[in-house]
Amino acid sequence: MSLSVSDASANGFRLASQDGFATARGEAFAATADNASAIYYNPAGITQLEGSQLRSGLYSIYLDPTFRPPDTAPNAGATYNIGKHYNFIPQLFLTHSFENSPVSVGLGVYAPYGGNIDWPQDTGFRTLATEGSLKYFRVNPVVAFKLAPNLSIGGGVMVDYGNIDMESGLRTSPQPANFYRFKGDGWSVGYNLGVLWQPHEKISLGATFRSATPFTMDGQTEFEQLSAGIPFTTLPAHADFTFPLTAVVGVSYRPTPKWNLEFDADYTDWGSFETTTIYQQGSPPPGGTQDPSLTFDWQSSWIYELGVTRYFDNGWHVSAGYVYNETSVPDAYYTPLAADLTRHFFSIGAGRKGRRFDFDVTYQFGYGPAHTVSGSTPSSLSGVNNSQTADGKYDFISHAVLVTVGMHF
Repeated sequence: MSLSVSDASANGFRLASQDGFATARGEAFAATADNASAIYYNPAGITQLEGSQLRSGLYSIYLDPTFRPPDTAPNAGATYNIGKHYNFIPQLFLTHSFENSPVSVGLGVYAPYGGNIDWPQDTGFRTLATEGSLKYFRVNPVVAFKLAPNLSIGGGVMVDYGNIDMESGLRTSPQPANFYRFKGDGWSVGYNLGVLWQPHEKISLGATFRSATPFTMDGQTEFEQLSAGIPFTTLPAHADFTFPLTAVVGVSYRPTPKWNLEFDADYTDWGSFETTTIYQQGSPPPGGTQDPSLTFDWQSSWIYELGVTRYFDNGWHVSAGYVYNETSVPDAYYTPLAADLTRHFFSIGAGRKGRRFDFDVTYQFGYGPAHTVSGSTPSSLSGVNNSQTADGKYDFISHAVLVTVGMHF
């Protein structure tokens, strides 16, 4: 039996784009963090905000990963595209700074991971993966303290909900009907911390840390294999996943009040995705596996982010950014439902900060050069039994628009 996890846009299935202004700067925002989305990027930054501020946005992304089988495969020469290209991810951030007080508070509701993807049935890796989805949202209350005019710290609690749905075939052909699916959901609690320090009027340093969030996804398995006399069967089941810790450090250089240049290094500990077992209650039909295991063996990776903003009169600004995103999925147990590879993201955006209202509009282009996987090992028993692997050539293109609006009151 085989399953995998859904891909989103970068770095496994992490969603790093949570604000139009920050994304226009290539997500290089940990050392700037001067709007309400700082709850995500660096909670210490909310001490820079006055009164109450609301900021909300929608990240709309079009994904187009493709797969080409090896030259020795029966379907060599074909190019396969996924069926689900669009994802829409909302965010909401609210902050309040108390008058004549060093204390600020905030609340964020956003999706740090997620996505959905499905492949055709005739790719040659059907027994490894056909489709999957991950729905994930976080409620993140934070509090921050201004310890000195140039030094702030902040942190909060992350209350996370995850829902996962993963499916693969049990045989290379979809006929007669055969599939295996795991569906489950669960809750987890973690924390995030941040510090913002401005040692010089032209230089600001920022760092943020988000803890790992372990889940027990409770749900069920569903499977069917008519050729072996196995009708549609459902069993209660659960599986454990640990979503990774992340850490970001950044430096912002502001040569004049009109310019802000920032570089961030963003680390994700995907080593938390090793081997996962799906524990089923009750006995599967003859020939079925009692507690199938999935081998990931993902590796830690870095995202390097560079951004620049030019400020104009009357609150207008334009920004541009670049992101270099290391792959986190090694070839050894490569999975097409998280067809991760080294990627480059380019962004540009514009907006205006007014007395009562803000807005930012950003376009982001993602590109993953073709990556050839060879010699991979099937991550589960059905892939081994059917001699199917994830070998082949993968590439990636994405287009995204992020629109964010804000209000001060």
